[in-house]
Amino acid sequence: MLATLAALGTALCWATGGLIAIGPVRALGSIAFNRLRLCVVSCGLLVATASLGGWQTLDANAVLMLVLSGATGIVMGDLALFWSLSRLGPRRNVVIYAANAPLTALLGWVVLGEALGPWTTLGIVLVTLGVMLAVALRSGSSHSWEAVQGSLLAGVCVCLIGACGQAVGSIIAKPVMAAGTDPIAAAAVRVTAAAMMLTLIGLLPGQTLGFGGKLTPRIALQVVVNGFIGIGLGMTLLLVALANGNAGVVATLSALSPVLILPMLWLWTGQRPGLGAWAGAAVAVAGVALIVNR
Repeated sequence: MLATLAALGTALCWATGGLIAIGPVRALGSIAFNRLRLCVVSCGLLVATASLGGWQTLDANAVLMLVLSGATGIVMGDLALFWSLSRLGPRRNVVIYAANAPLTALLGWVVLGEALGPWTTLGIVLVTLGVMLAVALRSGSSHSWEAVQGSLLAGVCVCLIGACGQAVGSIIAKPVMAAGTDPIAAAAVRVTAAAMMLTLIGLLPGQTLGFGGKLTPRIALQVVVNGFIGIGLGMTLLLVALANGNAGVVATLSALSPVLILPMLWLWTGQRPGLGAWAGAAVAVAGVALIVNR
C-alpha cells in the first residue's frame, strides 16, 4: 500500500508540476528550463540529505548505480522526450511515452525477476491504454502544436528511446532502493548527477547556458516551485515506491499524471475535456482498481 500511495503521489506531483511548467518552458526553452530546475533542486536535496544524515545509507556502488540511473532516466530520457516533443507535438508524444510503463514491467520481470499476477498484468494494460486514450481523445487536436515537424518515424523512435531511458533508469535504481537507501539521499545523487551532465552538455559548441534576459523573478519562482513539487517531492516519492513495490506497478501508477491533469486543466482553463478523454480516464481508473485490489 505504501508503494501504491507513493506512486500515485508521484503522478499527482508530476501533473501539478506540468501545469506550473508551461510558462517557464515557453519562456526559457525546455532544455534550459530542465537544467535550471535540476540545479536548483539539487542544491535543496544536498542540503536536506546532509541535515538528515542520509549519506550514511549510501556506499560507492549505490552512488555509481544512482548516477547511472540519473544518466539514463533523467538525462537521456528527458533529452529524447523533449526532442520528440518538438517533432510530434504534446499529444502524440505523451501517448507514445506511456509505453515506459509496460517496458518497465517487462524489464522488471526479465532483469529483476519480478513476476506479475494476471490481474496485476491486466491492470497495467488498462492503465496504459487508459492514459493513451485520455490523451489521444482530449479535445483540441487541431492546435498548431500538434503538427508533425520533420520525420514522423524519427520522432516516434526517439520518443521510444526516451521511454526506454525512463524504464531502464527505474530498473537500475530499484535494487539500490530495496537495499534500504534513504530516498532523499538517492534523489540527491540522481538529480545532482543529471544537473552536472546537462550543464556539461550546455558547454558544447552550439549550446548555451544563458537565458537571454528571459529569466524574470516570476519565471524563477515558477521554476523553483515546479522543481520542488515535480522533482524534489515527486522523485523522492517515486524512489520510496520503488523501495517498497514492484517496479512495473510503480511505473504504471506514476504514469497516471496525464489523467490526473484533466480536472486540473478544467479548473485552470475552464475548458472541459471531451467525453473520449473521460472514457480513457475511466479505463485507467479501472486498471488502478485491479492493481490495488490484486
